[in-house]
Amino acid sequence: MKKKIMSGLLILVLLIVGITGCGSQQRSDETGSSGDEEGQKTFVFGDTTFNAENGEPDINPHNDNSGWACIRYGVGETLFRFNDEMEMEPWLAESCENVDEYTWKIVLREGISFTSGRVMDAEAVKECLEDLVKNHPRAAENLSIAEITAEDMTLTIRTSIPVPALINYLADPYGCIYDVQAGVTEEGIVQGTGPYRAVSLTTDSEMELVKNENYWNGEPKIDKITVRTISDGDTLTMALQSGEIDAAYGMPYASYPLFENDNYTFTSCETSRVFFGAMNFESPVTSDPAVRKAIAMGIDKEGFVETLLGGNGYPAAGVYPDNVSFGGDVVSAESYDPEGAKQVLEEAGWVDTDGDGIREKDGTSLVLRWLTYPSRQEQPLLAESAQATLGEIGFQVEINNTADHNRIRTDSDAWDIYVSAMVTAPTGDPEYFFKYHCLDSSSNNDGHYHSDRLEELAQEMAKTFDADKRAELAIQMQKVILDDNAYVFCSHLRMSMISKANVTGLTAHPCDYYEITVDLDIE
Repeated sequence: MKKKIMSGLLILVLLIVGITGCGSQQRSDETGSSGDEEGQKTFVFGDTTFNAENGEPDINPHNDNSGWACIRYGVGETLFRFNDEMEMEPWLAESCENVDEYTWKIVLREGISFTSGRVMDAEAVKECLEDLVKNHPRAAENLSIAEITAEDMTLTIRTSIPVPALINYLADPYGCIYDVQAGVTEEGIVQGTGPYRAVSLTTDSEMELVKNENYWNGEPKIDKITVRTISDGDTLTMALQSGEIDAAYGMPYASYPLFENDNYTFTSCETSRVFFGAMNFESPVTSDPAVRKAIAMGIDKEGFVETLLGGNGYPAAGVYPDNVSFGGDVVSAESYDPEGAKQVLEEAGWVDTDGDGIREKDGTSLVLRWLTYPSRQEQPLLAESAQATLGEIGFQVEINNTADHNRIRTDSDAWDIYVSAMVTAPTGDPEYFFKYHCLDSSSNNDGHYHSDRLEELAQEMAKTFDADKRAELAIQMQKVILDDNAYVFCSHLRMSMISKANVTGLTAHPCDYYEITVDLDIE
């Protein structure tokens, strides 16, 4: 049935595109997104995720998740960055020395200026990082900065506790360095060091960029870039087909066949972005260990990946993908076993006494309130898949697919499982996910999960500098949360961007950060 529904949707999209294609193509030929009336080279990028719903109302990296937009669209850069193997390398920094467990000395690269015109030196970076920890709670917790001193091009950071992953955290998008003295406009625009400068921004609509004529690392090739927020997958599909945009991020997998021809180019890579559900430990339903175990056993990960993702991903064994030392087969999640899940529920007293297909226990029906959101195009599909497979073992799954999820998830009485998508290793280090989601102090411990053992392991990781030991601790920490079925990890994603064939220099990256760069060009 699910395959038939997906096929029907794809046929509908094809019919719509076929009907509108001739007129839309004429518009593309007349306007020409690769150049405007003055002969400037232009580029239009459609993105489903650049919106307030995802914590990106602007490009101020000190505001929620807006650092992702700042770094993705070529406005901001960080002191350090990741290469294609997710290894650390200097970017705005030239070198780094870990003097002792509390002290880091960073030498900055010479000859870099902000788009405001101010030279980037140690004092400018100091001002930016001090403003960051003042205004961004997660950054303040991660970095634990006690003092920063600046002398010419040398920045010295002293932390209040040992922070082994400090350099990794400085590569997080919130670490984009911008000119604090130039300020942040009412629109949320900052003056960074990247190849492009934002000149206008309307939340949930679009942003206009122009080339940074004085960029330090080469000459940008595009004169003007428009980033358009297109949260609806079908609308994004038709925008690329009609030529209204030159490239797209977040295209629904069901639309991929439309672009598998010589007119378009795919750039893809495996990422640590995972679809996963957080259990609500204050819910009378998911506070029951048997229910959590049955949920983990009742979701068909393989079927979801093959049927609904079209193979653009792979079933998740745990927090991390199998291309990192602390992920993949080193941990073992529950396998899809609907009959086993039924037995688990039966033994725990969840039985269908009235024959309506829904189990009950002590007068409470086995209703699972599934909270998710639409901007990640496959999230609703995962919800519908789980609704079907969990329904077969006695759950009644009620789906709340809403852009208002960030408000609702703070209300423990409003949901039982919150399913989202997250890049679990964006800093190339395993500590990130646990600090963000799983600990008593975590800002996004939405289900109020607690484990004494996990807290102990997290404290040990926080003071461990050896990379191999950190990986070993990460494996143990994953086993703790999987044994508790505190989270169910469904699938890691293969991230793709699709562009017209005449676009070059748009390359997918494992950390999902670097999209619009100095290499971007359009013929």
